[in-house]
This record gives sequence, C-alpha cells and structure tokens, in this order.
Amino acid sequence: MLSRLSVRNIVLIEALDLTFEPGFTVLTGETGAGKSILLDALSLALGARADASLVRTGEPMGSVSATFAVAPSHPAFVLLDEAGIARDDLIIVRRVQNADGKGRAFVNDQPVSVGLLRSLGTLLVEVHGQHADRGLVQSANHRRLLDAYGGLIGEAGHVSAQWQRLKDAEEALAAHEEKLAAAREEADFLRAAVTELEALDPEPGEEERLTANRQSMAAAEKVAGDLAEAAGSLEGARSPIPTLAGVLRKLERKRDGAEEQLNPVMDALAAALDSLEEARSTIAEAQRSLDYDPQQMEGLEERLFALRAASRKFKTPVDDLADLAARMADELTDLDAGEARRDQLAAEVAGAERAYREAASALSERRRAAATSLEGAVKAELTPLKLDKATFMVRQESAAPGPEGIDQVAFWVQTNPGSPPGPIMKIASGGELSRFLLALKVCLADKGSASTLIFDEIDTGVGGAVSDAIGARMARLAEAVQVISITHAPQVAARAESHLLIAKAHGNGATTSTSVRPLEGEARREEIARMLAGATITDEARAAADKLISA
Repeated sequence: MLSRLSVRNIVLIEALDLTFEPGFTVLTGETGAGKSILLDALSLALGARADASLVRTGEPMGSVSATFAVAPSHPAFVLLDEAGIARDDLIIVRRVQNADGKGRAFVNDQPVSVGLLRSLGTLLVEVHGQHADRGLVQSANHRRLLDAYGGLIGEAGHVSAQWQRLKDAEEALAAHEEKLAAAREEADFLRAAVTELEALDPEPGEEERLTANRQSMAAAEKVAGDLAEAAGSLEGARSPIPTLAGVLRKLERKRDGAEEQLNPVMDALAAALDSLEEARSTIAEAQRSLDYDPQQMEGLEERLFALRAASRKFKTPVDDLADLAARMADELTDLDAGEARRDQLAAEVAGAERAYREAASALSERRRAAATSLEGAVKAELTPLKLDKATFMVRQESAAPGPEGIDQVAFWVQTNPGSPPGPIMKIASGGELSRFLLALKVCLADKGSASTLIFDEIDTGVGGAVSDAIGARMARLAEAVQVISITHAPQVAARAESHLLIAKAHGNGATTSTSVRPLEGEARREEIARMLAGATITDEARAAADKLISA
C-alpha cells in the first residue's frame, strides 16, 4: 500500500507531506483546488512522462517521492531483484525534475531508468478514471485476469511449461536434422577417408620415432660408405696384398746365401701382410656390425612420405591422424545411428505436442466455465450501478497456440438491448466505462490487482443512488486492497475510513499553493455537507451529512 507521499515544488504544490492509511481513503475539494495536480505528482513518481512545466514557477527543480509498504512476496520485489536493487522493508520511489527539462529517477536511493520506474509503478498502483486507457481496459490483460478470477494461474503455468517443452523438443529435432543433412553430404568422403587412414594405421609419436631412425640410418649409411672405400683399398685391383705377397715369394727363392741381408726384409714384408689381413678382417667385422639396411631405409622413407602426405591431405598433424580416424569413424557411426535418433526425437516432439494440446484444451474449458461465472458476477454488480440494461461478456475465441494456450480473451459490453456489442473501451461511454471497471474490480477483488487502486472521479455525472452504490463497492474493495478515490460525490466520501481535503491557498503576494489536510469529526461533516449543499451550508445539509456518515 501507499503509506507516504512527499511533494516539493510541483505546479501549485510548494511542500506537501501526506500519510495514507490502509483501507478506503477519499480526497475531496472544490473544482480547481489541485486534486489532479496531486494525482499528476504521484504519476510522476511512478514513471509517467515529465516535462519542465511541472516545476513550480521560480524554482530550479521539483521532486516527488512515494513510499510503499508491501508484503515480501509482492511481485515488485522480483523486479527489484532482477535489477540488482537491494531489498528493504519499504519501497521508496523518487523522481526529480529540473526546470531545464532534465530529470532523475531513484528506487530506494539507487538511480534507475524511467522505464524501470514505470514497470515498478504498474505493479504498485493502478489508476482508474473515465478516460483510463490501461489496466482493465487493455485486452492484453484480459486473459490473465480471467485466469486469476478462475483460479487458473497454476494451470496456465503448466500450459506454458508444456509449450516450452514442445519448443525445446522441436529445436532438438531441427538441430539433429541439420546435423544429419550435413553428415549425409560428407558420408562418401568420410568412408573413403576412414578406409585410407585405417589402412595407413598411424600411431601417435610414429613420425618422431621414424625421423629419429632415419637420421640414425643416414649416419650409418655414411660410415658404411667410408668402410666400403677402405675395404676396396685392400681388395681387388688396387689391393697391395697380392703385390707384397709376390715380392715376398720372390725373395724367398733368392734367400740362399743372402740370409743376412734378406731375412730382415722378408720379416718386415710378412709382418706388413699380416697387418693388412688383420685390417681387412676388422673392416669386414665393422661392416657386419653396422645398423644399416638399404631396403629398411627405403621402407622407412616410404612410410614417412605416406604419413606426411596424409597429414597434408587431411590438414592434420601426423600425430593427430589416429584421433582423426577415430572421430571420422564415430561420425560414420552417428550417421548410421542418426536416422534412429531422428525417429526418437520426432516421437518426442509428437508426445510434447499431444501433452501441450491436452493441457491447453483443458485450460480452455476451465476458462470457458470461469468466463460464464465472471459474466454472472459482473452482471450482479451492474444493476445497483444503474447499468441493469447492460450486458458484460467475456469473449473467448480460438487463437494460434502459444505459451498462454489456445485462447484469445477480451472483455466486451452491450450497453443497451439491441445495440451491437463490442470491446469495453470502444463501446462504453466515460461514465459507463468507470462503472463497468468498478464492477469488474469488485468481482476480481485482489486477484491480479496492484496493491493500491486509485479512482479518479469515476462518479462524475451520476446521481445519488448510483454514487452510493459506487461508494459501497469501493468500501468492499478496500477490504482486500488499498483504495484511494478522488471524488465529488458525498455518498462516496461518507463511506471512507480516511478523508483528505484539498484546498487552494493564496499567499501575501501573488503566489498560490495547494494544501491538503486530514478531516475528522465536525470538519469532515462540514465538508460532506458542502458537497451536498454547495457554497451555502445549511442545517439540512449538515443533517443529511450526519445521516450519510452514520449509514
């Protein structure tokens, strides 16, 4: 509920601090006293459009703050939580408007956008008047209000959840079909690639291992060449061994008689031959011990070439070829299993659609029953409001399936028998509209309402009996929510629990300001008598005021 309103330098209001009580409060005063200014000030605090003309003449800025005491479960706190505004026991909204046109908005002393302030305001306060164009008259709200009246909020939430389940299932099916189509296009390539890679059978680390072996064998190849060259020097036509052996044999034949001279030479030649034979044997042993095989070297190089060719072809490092082969094989497996998975997802979509249709159809039937009940309840309220010839209708039509179900709901009225019915906002006149809205509000009570309802002169143009019926219904409403009414009807004012008088005061100079004061006892009786009699208050008017108040 609205508990406090503070206004500074707004139009005719210089400084005003009002405290509001729960229940039913009326604001009265002569025409032009500033009742509309007070409502404009509150609307400014709740996010209404502002301009520099609202600032009191001669002042640099004006401001309005409104304090609300609401239950911790109030939906306004959800909005504040989403905006990152710390919770408090109270919600304090404040608007500052400068004379240069600039302004600022605050919630619990934290700067906010005007859009957030406006969204918060719609949760805290509803304003109803003869020309109101929001709240109950907006067809976008009628389905929600019907659900609230029929106690169908839970069922509507279930339908919304089933709708989301259906959308999720459809998205999963669409994503799988897209993946399946792409996989089909690549199937031939994948099968050929998997066959090639499986035949190649690459192993992680193989390239590094083969490269190291190749380098080792290349080094061995060079040593083998050197040994072959050394062996060639001791064998074949270039070998000195046959020559030395021939010389040694020749000297042996001529040794007789010259042993002293030839024996040392022959010993040296024999030693040289032995050394050469030993060298040849050592070279042969070294050749046999070398880790070098030309055929092995050729096979190693062919393997490296094949691996690196595959790496270039598939644009993947050699060490990752094995993983690539596994992934491609998995994709082929997925493709083979994809059709079965698609059938499963399609079945899930069909199941989700059946569940949604069943829930939405059940909700539609419950709405139809709730609509009939609401029509009867509103009809019962119209007769005391002198709308006994009028008819209120809940028009329920089929709509495209959505999160809210399969219904489009709109409140229609027929003001007189034989006249064409139509949407409530288009058919009802100003006075009729305000009474239709009041009847609706009484039937809906605190279902789907803001915690504070403000009625702006909805009793204009109606007589005493109708005004009394309006006052009675506002008093009933005030049992569930806070009701504030700006009224000229004494029958409405007499039923209020709190009464505020708005008056215009003139200062010493040319300044004019609006003031508000609470009325009780004798002062309240005088104001209601003035509303009955006009400028001259008679004893008869006072007696009538006493009768209204006591009633």
